[in-house]
Amino acid sequence: MRIAFFASSLVSAYWNGAATYYRGMIRALNKRGHEITFYEPDAYERQQHRDVEDPHWAKVVVYPNAEEAARRAVASAKGSDLIVKASGVGVFDELLESEVLQLKTSSNIVAFWDVDAPATLDRVRTNTHDAFGPLIKQYDAIFTYGGGDPVIQAYKSLGAQTCVPIYNALDPDTHYPVEPDSRFAADLGFLGNRLPDREARVEEFFLKPAAALPDRNFLLGGSGWGDKAKSPNIKYCDHVYTRDHNAFNCTPRAVLNVSRESMARYGFSPATRVFEAAGAAACIITDWWEGIDMFLQPGEELLVARNGDEVVECTRSLSPGRARAIGKAAYRRVLAKHTYNHRAEQVEKVLEGVSFATAGASL
Repeated sequence: MRIAFFASSLVSAYWNGAATYYRGMIRALNKRGHEITFYEPDAYERQQHRDVEDPHWAKVVVYPNAEEAARRAVASAKGSDLIVKASGVGVFDELLESEVLQLKTSSNIVAFWDVDAPATLDRVRTNTHDAFGPLIKQYDAIFTYGGGDPVIQAYKSLGAQTCVPIYNALDPDTHYPVEPDSRFAADLGFLGNRLPDREARVEEFFLKPAAALPDRNFLLGGSGWGDKAKSPNIKYCDHVYTRDHNAFNCTPRAVLNVSRESMARYGFSPATRVFEAAGAAACIITDWWEGIDMFLQPGEELLVARNGDEVVECTRSLSPGRARAIGKAAYRRVLAKHTYNHRAEQVEKVLEGVSFATAGASL
C-alpha cells in the first residue's frame, strides 16, 4: 500500500511530542511492506532542531511554510492508496483537512489521525463554526492516539464512519535499556514540554513533591520550563533530544508521567513517554487516569499516584531493588503486548474493513 501522511514532523521532536509516535508507527508499517511518504512543513524551527536524518523507511517531503506549497504537497499525494491527515500539523491545518478529502476516490482511503482527540473534540463541541466538524463524516476512518470508548462514542456522535484508537507503543529499535548517564542522575525525573493544559498538573505532581522532599534530587527535561519557579533540588536540562531519551529514562531511580488535563479527563490515553520509559526498563510513577491497567499493572509494572502527596510517598518509599523489579516487569509487558508492530497490524485490519465497506458501497 502506498501511504501519504501529512503531519507535524517525522525528523524533529522539537515542540513536537508526537514525533516518536509517528516514527514508531511508520517504521512498523514500512516493515510490513507499505511505502510511506511523510509530508511536513518547514515550521517552528523543527528543521533546525532535527533529531534524525531522513530515514530509509519513509520518504520525507519538507514543504515551505506557505499556503501554495501546502496545496502542492496535497496534489502530489494523488494516486496514494491511503491518505492520512494528522491533527496538529501547526500550520494550514484547516486547508489540509479540507484538501485531502478532494483526493477521495472509490479505490483509496482518506483517514484523519487525531493525536490529540480530547482537545479536538472539546474544540468542535464548543465552537459550532469549527471548520473540521462538518468534515468528520467525510473521512473513511478516524484513528486516534488514544481515548478509548469515550473518544470513540464522541467521534461517532459527530458522524464518524469508523473511529479506532491506535495507542502509543514501544519501538524496540529506538527505546531500550542503556547504561546510566550521570547527566541525568536523580531520584525522580520528568520529561515533557511546558503546555497550557499540562502545567497545573506538573505543578501538582512534580514541582510540589520536589519542594516537599528537599533531601531528594529531581530532574526536569522539556522545552519551556526555564523561567518557571523551581525548588533548588530540581535540575533543569531543557529540550532533551531523542538520542538521549533512553539515558534519561534509565538513570533516575524513577521517572514520572504527567498526563495533559484533557487526556486524563478522557482516560485511556497513555502518553508516548510511558512506553518509551517501559522500553528502557524504567520504574514509572504515573498520575492516575482511567484505563491504566489495559497497558501496565499498577503496583507491579508501574506505580500510580492520584496527587502530589502520593508522588511524595512513592518517591520516599521506593527502594532501588523495587524500582528495578517494577521496571523489568514493565519491560517484559510492553515487548509482549505493546510494540508498534502490534499497532501496525491493528491498523491493517481496520483498513481491510474500511476497504471492504467502501467497495461494497460502490457496487
